[in-house]
Amino acid sequence: MKPAEVNKRWDELQQHIARDFDTDTPDMKVMLFLIGVQELGQGPRKFSKRQKEELMHIANCRLFSQMGFYELEGLDQDGWPHWKLVKPIPNYTLLEQEMVMKTLIVTYFADIYPYEGS
Repeated sequence: MKPAEVNKRWDELQQHIARDFDTDTPDMKVMLFLIGVQELGQGPRKFSKRQKEELMHIANCRLFSQMGFYELEGLDQDGWPHWKLVKPIPNYTLLEQEMVMKTLIVTYFADIYPYEGS
């Protein structure tokens, strides 16, 4: 996808989630948190600050698995997924990082959460 298309789809996704969850426009961290909760698969609940950080890590691993950087190793005794880095992630510039993350998030949500524009 070209950057203009990624940004358009990103904006549409943000608006859709804000409407569905009756909240402010979600930023990248909120999107990663939502993906982490989805991947954990235990439903919404209260999470500690550390658990929220772990959920965002799970989201990053899940997203970068789409590009072959991570593989799911399995679940621990509490049902939390653990990922293995299988190849190094390139050193992207900040702008490249943002575009890669937006692209991966838009693709992820289009697969699991069809919305207008996906």
